[in-house]
Amino acid sequence: MKYKRKIKNNAKHRLKNLLLFNIIFACLVIFTSLAWYFSGAEKNTIKTSAVANTSAANPPSDTLPEHTESEAPEPEENPKTLTLSMVGDILLHTPVSKSGLQKDGTYNYDYLFKYIRKKVQSSDAAMLNEEVILAGASFGISGYPQFNGRFEVGDAIEKAGFDVILHATNHSMDKGRAGLLSNLEHWEKAHPDLKIVGMYRTKKASEKITYVKKNGIRIAILNYTYGTNGIPLPSDMPFAINLMNEARVKKDIKKARKKADFIIVCPHWGTEYQDGIDAYQKKWTSFFLKQKVDLVLGTHPHVIEPVKWVSDKKGHKMLVYYSLGNFVNSTARRGPGTFRQYLGGMADITLEKTEDGTSIKEAEFIPLITHYGQDRKITTYFFSEYTEKKAKQNRLSNQDRTFTFAGAKQHFKKVINKKFLGNLE
Repeated sequence: MKYKRKIKNNAKHRLKNLLLFNIIFACLVIFTSLAWYFSGAEKNTIKTSAVANTSAANPPSDTLPEHTESEAPEPEENPKTLTLSMVGDILLHTPVSKSGLQKDGTYNYDYLFKYIRKKVQSSDAAMLNEEVILAGASFGISGYPQFNGRFEVGDAIEKAGFDVILHATNHSMDKGRAGLLSNLEHWEKAHPDLKIVGMYRTKKASEKITYVKKNGIRIAILNYTYGTNGIPLPSDMPFAINLMNEARVKKDIKKARKKADFIIVCPHWGTEYQDGIDAYQKKWTSFFLKQKVDLVLGTHPHVIEPVKWVSDKKGHKMLVYYSLGNFVNSTARRGPGTFRQYLGGMADITLEKTEDGTSIKEAEFIPLITHYGQDRKITTYFFSEYTEKKAKQNRLSNQDRTFTFAGAKQHFKKVINKKFLGNLE
């Protein structure tokens, strides 16, 4: 009996353990399920919040978007811009050439550009009109009427930050074929990165359009002169200097338009020492406008002339700087009005390229003045950085008794439209 009772008690014990195990297992299953349920609920709550935040920025739609995070729109591409600057004639009268002499007997002309260098170097494309050839000392350094400058002037031009040299002028043939070739050879060997426009060694080179491309904008630069002071072009090099021939100019502009976003023509034109616009300039302005040129930057008169917008009946607009005057000179002329040859300008232009094309966003004529010091050093200042005291020290006063600081300021205001005229003080 005791044995049977023991078996019975053991059976009860096993049953009790089994029930306890089942209870524990069931609790584990329930706990795990609850943990999984609440974890999913928390994720669902976060997802719902994200949708709510998106809805706050976007109106609700009939269907739930597949992605609940809102995507910020891509910013529109900013318009591309290119800054362009140009100064007028580098006119090497004898005192200018002599002023480069150093104590050791060498020549250096960096000082000619000392006060404008920073502005030039900040431009995407900086241009100047090299009025005279730089054939070097072996051809004899000379001033008016048949000029020739030292190679060192070219060295200073590149150091100052200029990119494009315009060489089609009435003085391009002053030293003949040999002088022209010497000039080109120096540019090519000593300054291969500079672009020389308007003067060429070969026919093939003369047929190429000069382009400058910066910031996604490609500009074409064309340069022509009305003549070469009666000196004929070499018989074997009739292409050496770009002359203002309608057929040639029209052909070049048509070719340039195939690649360029913007076309600039730099004509050597006008009447010397005349502040106004002559019939020849008016004729060519109409021609350039008809060819859809965008900008005209003129040189040759040796004094400043107006800046004007012109347009055709179809709405094409073209900006014309009729003359930037001299950048540097030391004329031997005397008498009232001579001071005008010491006043020049820098064309300061910003181009902008949009989906509608490339156009002029901003344009300014920045006044310049040549200072001929008592020490016979010659340099050029922005007029806004010049002073009345400095003007009284300018040797120009010996040549023109009418020259005054106030008079120079007034002349700028008289000739240049105020909407283009830069700071005078």
